[in-house]
Amino acid sequence: MANKIRVAAQMYGFHNFTKTPEDAAKTLKRVKKIGYDYVQISGFGGDIPMSDIKKMCDDAGLQPIGAHIGLPQFRENEKKVVADCRALGISYVAIPWLDASQQKTLADWKKLFREFEGYAKRFAKEGIIVQYHNHDFEFQKFGVKNGKGGKTLLDMLYDGTKAIQAELDLGWVARGGYNPELWIRKVAGRMDQVHLKDWGIWQPEEGGRRPEFRALGEGALDWPTLVKACRKAGVKDFIVEQDSQIATGDPFLEYGISRKYLGTLGL
Repeated sequence: MANKIRVAAQMYGFHNFTKTPEDAAKTLKRVKKIGYDYVQISGFGGDIPMSDIKKMCDDAGLQPIGAHIGLPQFRENEKKVVADCRALGISYVAIPWLDASQQKTLADWKKLFREFEGYAKRFAKEGIIVQYHNHDFEFQKFGVKNGKGGKTLLDMLYDGTKAIQAELDLGWVARGGYNPELWIRKVAGRMDQVHLKDWGIWQPEEGGRRPEFRALGEGALDWPTLVKACRKAGVKDFIVEQDSQIATGDPFLEYGISRKYLGTLGL
């Protein structure tokens, strides 16, 4: 029997509604009502214990399937990161963000990638899979000569490691100028969870046009093709993440639109 495909809400999109335990508990119940059974933990008030978040999820009828935990926390106390994963009952944890200004040279990045691989190997002994969640800056190329060649940082990361898993953010892949479908193929077999994010051009009142986050199916990405590619690549969990909601200002509305849209794609 094939493993059940799970669709989760990345809770960072609700971070303005999860600053206190009371608000967090209410928000999780609303996330359940808009159609999600699973969540990825991120964006909660820093003083809310993971054990309390797990109880809130249980009370709301939601199952955590992973978490985003910052690199400083890995560096400060690996044992606490493991303990937090245990408290949530999860076996996936992603490094979600890097301050690119602190990694200015290729040597800096290579050192960082070795650090990631070390976490992945040590956490694997605890039954926890460490992932890396990309943005767009990892598509910077090093080694370009006379306008040709070079290699992206994300290529270097996955070419130079074995233990760390990919948690591709398909929206950021597109924003970085690359084809998400081709990147799904690149990391096939080492990506259990994927992030879904859509983009559309928005013109703010003050003028100018820029890409902004949109609900899935309301932007530019070809989701039927990408979902099919993810299934073929062995993805188990599809995680919706929308950092902000420029069209409506309402994360519950736009996450709900995304969930219904994914339902039309068989998820």
